[in-house]
Amino acid sequence: MRLNALRARPRRRGKPKDDGERSVIADNILDRDFQADRPNQKWLADFTYIWTAEGWLYVAVVLDLFSRRAVGWSMKADRDAPLVMDALMMAV
Repeated sequence: MRLNALRARPRRRGKPKDDGERSVIADNILDRDFQADRPNQKWLADFTYIWTAEGWLYVAVVLDLFSRRAVGWSMKADRDAPLVMDALMMAV
């Protein structure tokens, strides 16, 4: 390996720590009915995290169920409320 300048891949980090407290869980308004008759009738949102060479990147997305397209998104290195609010404001 040394002759060919090869090195072992570094070990991946574990998942990011979640020390935050839970807020109130919203009601399930959609009740698994993911069909929309017109645009902007039903939106859903989620956020996730992605490992990059610089650390964890958090991504929030708002989807329109009629077109099945992202209408708002946000990416930040910090998992906080402005991450989700920025995605929602882009959608609005």
